[in-house]
Amino acid sequence: MALDKNQIAKRIAKEVKDGYYVNLGIGIPTLVANFVRTDISVEFQSENGVLGMGPFPFEGEEDADIINAGKQTITTLPGASFFDSAFSFGMIRSKKVDLTILGAMEVSENGDIANWKIPGKMVKGMGGAMDLVASAENIIVAMMHVNKAGESKVLKNCTLPLTGVGCVKKIVTELAVMDVTSKGFKLLERAPGVSVEEIIKATEGTLIVEGEIPEMVLD
Repeated sequence: MALDKNQIAKRIAKEVKDGYYVNLGIGIPTLVANFVRTDISVEFQSENGVLGMGPFPFEGEEDADIINAGKQTITTLPGASFFDSAFSFGMIRSKKVDLTILGAMEVSENGDIANWKIPGKMVKGMGGAMDLVASAENIIVAMMHVNKAGESKVLKNCTLPLTGVGCVKKIVTELAVMDVTSKGFKLLERAPGVSVEEIIKATEGTLIVEGEIPEMVLD
C-alpha cells in the first residue's frame, strides 16, 4: 500500500544522521522531527529563527509564540535558541545546514524543483525556498508521486516555475525512494505492497530499475 504523509516522514527520518543540522520545509518535512531516533543528537533549524526544534506539541501544550516557518506550533529541546531572520539565513547561505528536507509540487529527472508557485493561484510566496536550494548541498524532497488527478509529479521537465536547478539529491514519495542521477531517477526502494510496475506507471521521467527493488523498512 502507498505510504501516508507520516510514513513518508518516518522513512526520511532514517536519512538524518548523528550530529546533523537539518532544515525542515513546510508540509510533510515538518513531520520528520517526530520520527528521528532518540539515540542520536540532531539540531532542527527553522528559517524563521529557531535552532533546536522538537516534535509537535500535544494538544493543550501549544505555545502560540513558538512556531516553525509554516506558522505551526512546535516544541523546543533543551538548549534551543531563537534569533532573527538575518541570522537564520546567514546559517543557510554559509552552508551550516547539513541536510535540507523540502516539499515539492514537481521534481524533474535532472533534479530541478518547483515548490513555490502555481500560476493563476494565490500562494503565500516563496519564503526561504530560493535560499535553501541555492545553498544546500544535500536536499531530500518529500512529496506525493502523483497529483489529485493521478498525473505524475516526477517528471522529465518541470512545468511550474522553478525554485532551483539540478539541486535535488533524493526523493521519497508515497510509492518509492529514488536517487536523482545524471541518467534519471534511480529506484532504490518501493513502498510495502507497491509493485515496480505501479511506480513506473506513476513516473513520467526516466526511471532506472536495476535488479530486485526492496521494500522500505519503516520500523
